[in-house]
Amino acid sequence: MAEHRTGDKELDENISKWLKWDKNENTKQEIERLVRDKEMNQLRVLLNNRMAFGTAGIRGNMGPGFAQMNDLTIIQTAQGQAAYMIKVCPDLKQRGIVIGHDARYNSERWAHMVAGVFLNHDIKVYLFSKIVPTPYVPYSVLSLGCDAGVMVTASHNPKNDNGYKVYWANGVQIIPPHDKGIQESILENLTPQETSWLADLTSRPLRVNPLDQITDRYFSDMLELCHHREANANTPIKFTYTAMHGVGYEFVVKAYETFGFPPPIPVKEQVLPDPDFPTVKFPNPEEGKSALDLSFATADANGSSVIIANDPDADRLAVAEKQLQGWKVFSGNELGALFGWWLWKCYREKHTSDSASDVWMVTSTVTSMILRAIAKKEGFNHVDTLTGFKWMANKADDLKKQGKTVLFAFEEAIGKTKSQL
Repeated sequence: MAEHRTGDKELDENISKWLKWDKNENTKQEIERLVRDKEMNQLRVLLNNRMAFGTAGIRGNMGPGFAQMNDLTIIQTAQGQAAYMIKVCPDLKQRGIVIGHDARYNSERWAHMVAGVFLNHDIKVYLFSKIVPTPYVPYSVLSLGCDAGVMVTASHNPKNDNGYKVYWANGVQIIPPHDKGIQESILENLTPQETSWLADLTSRPLRVNPLDQITDRYFSDMLELCHHREANANTPIKFTYTAMHGVGYEFVVKAYETFGFPPPIPVKEQVLPDPDFPTVKFPNPEEGKSALDLSFATADANGSSVIIANDPDADRLAVAEKQLQGWKVFSGNELGALFGWWLWKCYREKHTSDSASDVWMVTSTVTSMILRAIAKKEGFNHVDTLTGFKWMANKADDLKKQGKTVLFAFEEAIGKTKSQL
């Protein structure tokens, strides 16, 4: 294509590949514009680089080029993952894969494109019919006995980002060798198949919507974690909740109902999904007071003393309490200590005479060692792992396979888990 010659051989090749492969007119035309305007540096950034598959998937800015999130790179990622799984998962076609998405721009579209790639290989796909919290996907992998799960989300990143997060058959974000294997397989399957662009999934018999089934199971299992439902129903405490413009509200309301609490007071400006995140610069409750201004105002107006906040895909939890000196936003370490202590207390109440020698809690190396101190005092076990929830959850999974009881795991970045939930 002589009109796209730049004098940079690598760039010329990547321009040709992009314009040949990309069938999204918006991103294709943007690359064509950059070529016409001779924006060589920008073209090199977008086309001579590629997002690396790491931290359990890919995440980045939405836009044209191999270095960003777009239709073509989603297809390439899904093709690579499917090819890798076909090699290493002998029962993949029967066991299938779970796919969910958040409310960001392109999330639903890309979830359907990923589903299409797997369906084209006659692999069963459990595709949620609407937005779901990220924890639904790993829970579904375990509940349905699938080989993997994909969640299309950028979690708490800014609005221009999106991502592709992968969970393995144990319901945990992938670690070596699977992350490296998928990355290599992506590079071996870059050419998009014509069928990968077909997004119509209406007549695909291997597509299953698990939403109702998983919701029933999820909240039924959640009820097992409720130890004082009668006290919950009679509490005078008023809770305020923000979804941070994400997916969490209806699921949190159901969780409150499950535990016997009155519904939380919603932060109306943030309770509905909105991919523009209009009221916050960073939709991350880990930012603390800067992200919770509207929550403070709502709570004060309604006489509420506790604020509960999720990030947009509802896999992180922040808590604030109205104290005498004003609002106290708990750190991730403080919340982890509170939850860990409470879960140990509840466990001890139900297992008064049992040895704690097979009971464990897990944290990472960047997290407070307070659970280690509690474990030493109370007689249960503690272990720390490399930084990242994938390492903690995989360690917890290893311990459970050894017949151990893992009560809790948390990291200072307001992430935490109890059992399969």
